[in-house]
Amino acid sequence: MPQAPEHGQDAEPEPDTTLREGPEHVDVLIVGAGLSGIGAACHLRRSAPGKSFAVLEGREAIGGTWDLFRYPGVRSDSDMHTLGYAFRPWTEERAIVDGASIRAYIQETARTYGVDRAIRFGHRVSRAEWSSAEGRWTVTVQRAGAPGETHPEGTHHSETHPGEKDLGEKDLGEKRLTCTFLFVCAGYYRYDEGYTPDFPGIAEFGGQVVHPQHWPADLDHAGKRIVVIGSGATAVTLVPALAETAAHVTMVQRSPSHVLALPSKDLFARPLNRILPRRTAGSALRWKNALLALANFQLSRRAPRFVAGALRRAARRRLPSGYDVDTHFRPSYGPWDQRLCIAPDGDLFTAIRRRRASVATDTVAGFTPTGVRLGSGEELAADVVVTATGLNLLAIGGIGLTVDGKEIDVADTVAYKGMMLSGVPNFALTIGYTNASWTLKADLVATYVCRLLAHMDEHGYDVCTPQLPDDGGALRPLIDLDSGYVRRSLDALPKQGATAPWRLNQNYPRDVRTLRHGPVQDRGVRFERTARTRP
Repeated sequence: MPQAPEHGQDAEPEPDTTLREGPEHVDVLIVGAGLSGIGAACHLRRSAPGKSFAVLEGREAIGGTWDLFRYPGVRSDSDMHTLGYAFRPWTEERAIVDGASIRAYIQETARTYGVDRAIRFGHRVSRAEWSSAEGRWTVTVQRAGAPGETHPEGTHHSETHPGEKDLGEKDLGEKRLTCTFLFVCAGYYRYDEGYTPDFPGIAEFGGQVVHPQHWPADLDHAGKRIVVIGSGATAVTLVPALAETAAHVTMVQRSPSHVLALPSKDLFARPLNRILPRRTAGSALRWKNALLALANFQLSRRAPRFVAGALRRAARRRLPSGYDVDTHFRPSYGPWDQRLCIAPDGDLFTAIRRRRASVATDTVAGFTPTGVRLGSGEELAADVVVTATGLNLLAIGGIGLTVDGKEIDVADTVAYKGMMLSGVPNFALTIGYTNASWTLKADLVATYVCRLLAHMDEHGYDVCTPQLPDDGGALRPLIDLDSGYVRRSLDALPKQGATAPWRLNQNYPRDVRTLRHGPVQDRGVRFERTARTRP
């Protein structure tokens, strides 16, 4: 695992023990203790040590997505050299790792930088109200916990099993806090509910139906006949993991996905870690993988037929002779119109080649008492059906925003530099890349927030408000993917503009220039002093 910061080089400063008691007002309030929120807190600790902060987490554990999702084989499609934090490089050879390893990495990072003591668990933010007169946010929090518990601020409940929708929680009441800057790191998934279509006859099925987002801890799938409905990243992850012990696993897909086999180990990790200092090796691996991902994305957009053909040829080499690749692995859309699905070491193809798994490309007509009926009329017998049918999106964690008493509909706002919202003062949110590792962008957003806070202090500003685009260009969806979960929720998300600084870049080098080194003050944002501080 990654090493702790070296003495004298990004070493942890003395922790601010006042955060343990949770001050009623903090300079920065971070929402979410997942990958983005912990990273944001660490950036503040490292780059803005004079700022007080607290982290509010609605669940009872650090880790966010990587604590919530516990289905078999859960892992990231991004390599850990880019999914890990730039300030704490991943040093193992394994690049594509399981969810438990990612969760442990996040938890260890929080402890290393002392930000775990700033977390308030069981604190779900429901509203945030901005007052220009006071120059601050008032944040309303719904507190909850296990029956009989009162959860002292910062208590760490890392062993709580995820996914139960907070069953049995005790309502600990409503609480209010104030902050100068609100930093939402809640991702864009709805944590309490996955997406499952209304399949006809599902209530008649005599087996067990499971959604990956709420995987039962006691589900024993060994020796069972399993049908996985879906063809996205979750299904591609589940099928080979379940196939290790199941009687057989069938992946039912309405349409195929592009699947890319990648080695789970980075061949450059060991030699670079031997010859270079830890930080230098980590940076080199991060840039190498980020640039490779960007090159793959740009080639896919400029020559989609070439890339799609290469992916099919690679799949054909890993599948049994005569396998119908064109039916099961030839999507109707181009690569990166939806996210590529990653098969570490080609594990999905291996499961198919060993006849532990199979693919049925067809529609689901409905359920029967003993299985799943396809559009073709074929029935697949099943003991367990997994509906890997997608997620629901939820902008800024479902927090209700008001600015000076006016309700803000997030869908009516335009993202500024992909991280702030027009007309919403002293507010930032983290949305990672869709074509590369989430953390590449999350690190840059947190870096920019620290730069922004320093700029405001230096010039005596209290308020920073992004403006609507002034270029007259047409607005576009914030997320440029054709995936079902994105299409279902586009109307609830912010928009992006046609030109900088309102256009969202899916380009890490360009964002490094803009967010890490570019000017903080430009035509897209207004800085001002509040009445109580104005000379």
